[in-house]
Amino acid sequence: MFPRLRGALSAVLIVLTGLLAPCATLAGWAMHGPADTGRYVATVAPLADDPDVRDAAADTLGSGFAGIVGEVTAGPVNGTVRLFVRDAARSFTRTEAFHEGWDAANRTVHATVLRALRDDATAGRPVTVDLAPVTERVRDRLAEEVPFARRIPVRHTAVTVLTAHQADRLREGYRVLDVAAFWLPLAAVVFAVAGIAVAARRRRAVTAAGIGTALGGALLALAVVVGRRLTVAELPGPVDGPAAGAVGAVYDALTATLRTAAWLLVGLGLTVALASWLTGRYGLLPRRRPPAQPAAEPPPPRRTRTGP
Repeated sequence: MFPRLRGALSAVLIVLTGLLAPCATLAGWAMHGPADTGRYVATVAPLADDPDVRDAAADTLGSGFAGIVGEVTAGPVNGTVRLFVRDAARSFTRTEAFHEGWDAANRTVHATVLRALRDDATAGRPVTVDLAPVTERVRDRLAEEVPFARRIPVRHTAVTVLTAHQADRLREGYRVLDVAAFWLPLAAVVFAVAGIAVAARRRRAVTAAGIGTALGGALLALAVVVGRRLTVAELPGPVDGPAAGAVGAVYDALTATLRTAAWLLVGLGLTVALASWLTGRYGLLPRRRPPAQPAAEPPPPRRTRTGP
């Protein structure tokens, strides 16, 4: 094979390696991080102490309790009662019952969504969840501290988590990720090895592969930052409100391992590239030979007597 053809083929394979590395990392993170209910709940559990999450939860709970009070009293809720309900909701977010309810609600919703994404029989139907068991558990836990909490009604209402269109799109994406999480890392490794093997100058190919991997990791880290801004920007209301802060906190918690993986790609690629360059720069220098010692002069020929 001609050197130019080998170099071109090696360059193509190494470029593919740099492109596949961040995609493989993203697919692996999606399938082994947010797609696992236990890991998801463990990741978002500390967010129950986040101020933005607490404020957003207090606003939602306060609105819900105000509606319940309005139905019970059969009249509009005045400002004093609404303020009292909001303060009570904020106090509730600092209790252990809120932490238990936060974990239980996240576990229930995540397990329901994941079950719907994996079951083809749910195609064309929205994903709904009944949070009544979670509400009842929170009510019983709160009643240990506030006796009148047992009067809070528990209603079995199907809450729509995903519409039918959103669920169908996510189900297709989940299938793609399931396949990509296995094949993309394998393809990246194969392309990297093949690109180095066919290169006419393998040391340069190793350096290029390391630089390409580092660039792929940097692009992945940039994509995580841009994704956060787009996610917060699509929310209704001000970008500095409690809801936006809560969504941003959840996004940061879920993508923490992805950001770490992206910077690990950058570090790994730069390490490989630097090691390859240093080996080529200093590892193959010709060794200095010791100065040649002068050859010893041959002894003078011995004279032999020919006669008296």
